[in-house]
Parts: sequence; C-alpha cells; structure tokens
Amino acid sequence: MTEHQDSKGPDLSALRIEEGARGGGERRTLWRIVAVAAFVVILGIFGVVFLRGSAPVVQVIAARPAGEGSAPTLLNASGYVTPRRRATVAAKITARVVEMLADEGMVVQAGQVLARLDDSDAEKRLAAARAALEVAKANVPVLEVTLANAERELTRQNDLEREGVASVQALDLARTTRDGLGAQLVAAHEGVRQAEANLATAQQEVENCTVRAPFAGIVVSKDAQPGEMVSPVSAGSGFTRTGIATIVDMASLEIEVDVNESYIARVVPKQKVVATLDAYPEWQIPCRVRTVIPTADRQKATVKVRISFDALDSRILPDMGVKVAFLGGERRPDQPVARALVPREAVREAGGTQVVFVSHEGTLERRAVSVGSPRGPDLEITAGISAGDQVVVGGPEGLHDGQRVRVKQ
Repeated sequence: MTEHQDSKGPDLSALRIEEGARGGGERRTLWRIVAVAAFVVILGIFGVVFLRGSAPVVQVIAARPAGEGSAPTLLNASGYVTPRRRATVAAKITARVVEMLADEGMVVQAGQVLARLDDSDAEKRLAAARAALEVAKANVPVLEVTLANAERELTRQNDLEREGVASVQALDLARTTRDGLGAQLVAAHEGVRQAEANLATAQQEVENCTVRAPFAGIVVSKDAQPGEMVSPVSAGSGFTRTGIATIVDMASLEIEVDVNESYIARVVPKQKVVATLDAYPEWQIPCRVRTVIPTADRQKATVKVRISFDALDSRILPDMGVKVAFLGGERRPDQPVARALVPREAVREAGGTQVVFVSHEGTLERRAVSVGSPRGPDLEITAGISAGDQVVVGGPEGLHDGQRVRVKQ
C-alpha cells in the first residue's frame, strides 16, 4: 500500500479552490459598483452644468424716442379707422351686368365707368321715343298750313257777310274751323314737347345702364360679376345683387372711438391726440379731435368721438384697429421730461421698484427706471434708460441681473 501511494505522489485535489470563492470576483464586483456610481455622478454634474449654461430666450425691442409728446396723457381709448365718405355703388335699374370694369384696389375718379348693364331693351325704347318725336314734329307744319287756309277762309267769309252775300252761319263755321285748327296746333306743339320729354327719359334709361363712380376714391369691394342680375332694391333672392362695388374716399379717413361717458368731459374739439395703429405699434401718428358726437349709447354708456389725422399716409387703411391717447396741456416746467418710450410689458415690479431688463451682447442688465405718463400702449421713461436701448418685453420668469440670454429673432 505504501509503495503504491508513493508511486502516485501526494493527492492535492483537496487543496483546489472553487471559482466562486476566489477573492478576485469580489474585487470585480466592487469595481463595477464604483464605475456605475462614478458615471451617475459625472452625468449629474454634466446635467447641472448644461442646465446652468443654457441661456433662456427673450424678446427685446428698442426703446423709442419720446419725440415731441411733451403733453401728459389724459385718457386712452381704442377704435377703428373709418372713412367719412364710403359708398356701395348700386344700379338705378334692374338689369344684367354685361361688363365689370371695377376691381379691388383700383383708383377711380368721379364719373369713371365702373360697370355696364344690358341696355338692349332701353335702346329699343329710345328708338321708339325718337320715332314718336319725329311724328309729333311732322304734325306741326301740316296743322300750320291748314290753319293758314282757315284764316284766309274766315277773311273771305267776313267780306262776303258784309256784302250780304254769305250767311251768318257760313261765317260762324269758318270761325269755328279756324279756332279748332289753332287749338290743334297748340296741342301739336305740346305733343312735340311731350315726345321730347319721352326721348330724354329713354336716353336716361340708356345712361342708367352705365354705372359710374360718384366720387374719387379706391375700390375696396367688387360686389358683382358679369352675367349677374343687379337691382337697386333687394329682390328677396340670392340671385340678385344690390351693389356693384364699394368705393372709399381715402382722403376722408379718420378715427372713430368710443369713450366712456364718465371721462367724456376730458375730450374737447381740436384736442391733440396720439394714435397708434395695431399694424404699426412703433409708429405714433399725430391727430386732433374733429368732433364729439352729441349723443350717448345707453347700452354701452359711451360717447362716440371722431378724430382727424394731421397728415394721411398710404399705410393707413379703412377698418384698421387703432389705440389713441388724448393729450392734455403742455407739461409743467417742474415735470420731468420723457427720455424714451417703452411698451408697458417691459416695466416690471421688483421689491417695490419699477425696473426694466436691458439686453447687451447677450447679457441682461437690470435697471431701475422712473415712469412718467402713459402714451397709448407705451409708457414714458424719464430716467434709467435712453432711446435705442434693447429692453426685454417677453421671456421666462425669474430673470436676473448678469444672466446670459438668447434674443428671439
């Protein structure tokens, strides 16, 4: 037995270590945990840095010069641009449109042809009126010749009656014939005048088939097409038009606003007004009060006020929305002068102080400002900023001084 064991050598199988019991596995597991934790930490740090570095988007606008608007604003109102002269041109007769010459945006002069209607029936009536006039005129010389012969016959009968040759009955008959022909001649002349009047009426009917512009202006609406029926009154059907085109006298544009009756005492004729069109919010238009309509709307408790532009511009169009500021007297010497105008939304409250944020090369600067009187949608700034500064009018909450931002294009 001993020799056999010596020949094979010592048995080392009991000294083998299982793979799962090795110390290196624990170390690898530990390294995996450490690596995952480090990745999470790095990812968190990167997220924080990224979030802190992302610049919010803001909307900016340049502060505008205050200009000559040195008078304080007494009242603000809104309304629309309206023309004093605006007409929907209609035909005087019921007829079919054969030619439409007006189109939207066309500049027309007074008397310019807008449309032509079917005049075939009117032309036939005109021809008949001309013929009737010729017949009436032709009857006049026939009666004049007959009347002259009756005058001669009456003279002969007078001579014969004095000589005792003709009877009194014959003389009376000649006189009656003469008087009757004279009356017929008078009627013939009246018939000529009647025929002339009928001819003028027929000519007017033909003229009515041509629709003309009543005044100079711009066509803003084309209301009929060739082939459609038009009528001066509604025919109770959708197949008959009552208008040809709508014309606006652009030289008569003005502003119409409703002012609350509680503040109408602040408005007087010829008062200075600053108007701002909704389409051009940075354009201030000098105006004046033209008239205060002497009646109130009991439903809305407002009074209508009409305002004239000091100077018209091609950008001003009918029915545009507009905001107006009624100005008071000149600013007192002790009142601060406005340095710039900014939209109302640019001014913010911060700790009881009114501030604006100015963007300069992508960095915000918070500035305390002194606010003056309102001017329509804007506010006067008497201190803190100057005209041309890029002020923030839109952006997220929580903006602060020195913050990096991106300007919305």
